[in-house]
Amino acid sequence: MANAVLLKPPDVEGGPPARKRAKVKPKRQNLAGWLFVGPVIFGVLFFQLAPVAASLVVSLTNWTGLNSPKFLGLGNYKELFTADDTFWPSLKNTVIFSVVVVVLTIFIGLGLAVLCNQKIKGIGFFRTLYYSPAVTNVVAIGFVWFWLYNPDSGLFNSTLKTIGIHGPAWLSDTKTALIAVMIVALWQGVGYPMVILLAGLQSIDQSLIEAATVDGASAWRRFWSVVFPLLTPSLFFLTITQFITSFQVFGIIYVMTSGGPNNATSVFIFQIYEAAFGHGRLGYASAMGWVLFVIVGVVTAIQWRMEKRWVHYDN
Repeated sequence: MANAVLLKPPDVEGGPPARKRAKVKPKRQNLAGWLFVGPVIFGVLFFQLAPVAASLVVSLTNWTGLNSPKFLGLGNYKELFTADDTFWPSLKNTVIFSVVVVVLTIFIGLGLAVLCNQKIKGIGFFRTLYYSPAVTNVVAIGFVWFWLYNPDSGLFNSTLKTIGIHGPAWLSDTKTALIAVMIVALWQGVGYPMVILLAGLQSIDQSLIEAATVDGASAWRRFWSVVFPLLTPSLFFLTITQFITSFQVFGIIYVMTSGGPNNATSVFIFQIYEAAFGHGRLGYASAMGWVLFVIVGVVTAIQWRMEKRWVHYDN
């Protein structure tokens, strides 16, 4: 049998060599990739990074939006820390609000996630019920709870009145106003941690729990020794995102109390709003925004620093 002879096909006349033709496709792929990501990159640069950089420049001026800005250097920052009587109280309210709301929403959300992880009929209804406040309009929530807190005709005080207790002026008393707002934030906020932690519970390998059961571990022991460590990545994610979100609380404060009474519920974002749109001091408001950015960045960095001490991954 004759040996087969492999012949190299000749290049087509007038066409590019085979080696050059092979390079055309990657170039076209790169071009197609840039066409897809180009608008996104442009949007991030133009609509996010550029305004952030501009706000830093504005924070060094006395710009009001109408005047010719005058460069003040660090004057706005100096005024904020030394001459603004509302800075430290609003920062204190923000920290109290954030710590209480974040801790309780995650704790309650974990409890709801455990309850909603049961395989019983109609459990989907309860999951939807607990999560629905998280997707409800904050203005609607604020108005409904404003009526519930009404000292004369609200549901809470009317109920207390039937058992002979004179209810407080929830939103008008400096001692109860912030607590009342935090209760609303808790009611609205537990749904999101519940969903995240429920997903974490359902992703746990059941063989680990079964092995602990065979070893004689009680339900409480199985939860703290097996389930909880495997939930720490989800808890870590929630701790970071919830703290960032809580430091930016505004809507529920604006609708229910407008920072009152006597600045008892005035948080940092509300003071930024007042400076920018109440007093027209855009430069000063920008400086306040950058201070908040640094505070949130420091808190987030501390959380990342402590991650290895308590977060456990599967590997």
